[in-house]
Amino acid sequence: MKVAVGQFAVTPDWQKNALICVTLMADAARRDAALLVLPEALLARSDNDPDLSVKSAQALNGEYVSRLREESARNGLTTLLTLHIPTREGRAANTLIALRGGEIIAQYQKLHLYDAFAMQESRLVDAGDAIPPLIEVAGMNVGLMTCYDLRFPEMALSLALAGAELLALPAAWVRGPLKEHHWATLLAARALDTTCYVVASGECGNRNIGQSRIVDPLGVTLTAAAEGPDLIFAEVSAQRVSQVRAQLPVLKNRRFAAPQLF
Repeated sequence: MKVAVGQFAVTPDWQKNALICVTLMADAARRDAALLVLPEALLARSDNDPDLSVKSAQALNGEYVSRLREESARNGLTTLLTLHIPTREGRAANTLIALRGGEIIAQYQKLHLYDAFAMQESRLVDAGDAIPPLIEVAGMNVGLMTCYDLRFPEMALSLALAGAELLALPAAWVRGPLKEHHWATLLAARALDTTCYVVASGECGNRNIGQSRIVDPLGVTLTAAAEGPDLIFAEVSAQRVSQVRAQLPVLKNRRFAAPQLF
């Protein structure tokens, strides 16, 4: 199947951001993609207000998601993205949603909050407590992850052991010393750990690196974006996953029990 990854710089205006998402969805569908992965926290973002994503939180039945659902209803594309939804006063959940046919077919509340590199996502965001579900897209099993989850190999491994053949990762990877190196290394490592494709979208702009990638099960980058807005594509297949797993059977060769995260 053909997969697509869109990246852009999220603005402080949620209506503009929704329009960008709708445009990327329409373009990906027009070019026959079955799956589109968009970045993390797409409601609103401001370089001058690091809390704007939470302040702008909307319910899943709010206008932002409604506009995306309208576009989703026009095609068979599965679209993944994250946004903040309110939980309690002044707080929100960083929530990944999967859209298909105008409906939310799956959702996942981010498990690993970014309390690292002098940042503290947990100050205003509530962590989830459940491993995300697998979804099926064009006959392939897709595991869901969000940004900082990438640094936790046991999560990717849990999804692979549950049957994932492709790991999809919306992200907003913050710039900093060695951070681009970490991003590229971890994407390849998670592909090799799990013998899954990794399809990762990075928000770009002044704060975040962009650099979306589609990585194959042997850790090879099939296509990548730079630091600006882009929409990239690659072909992936269950047959390729089976071929790699026959050649490199790390999931079968494991000597440890499956991780029990909760």
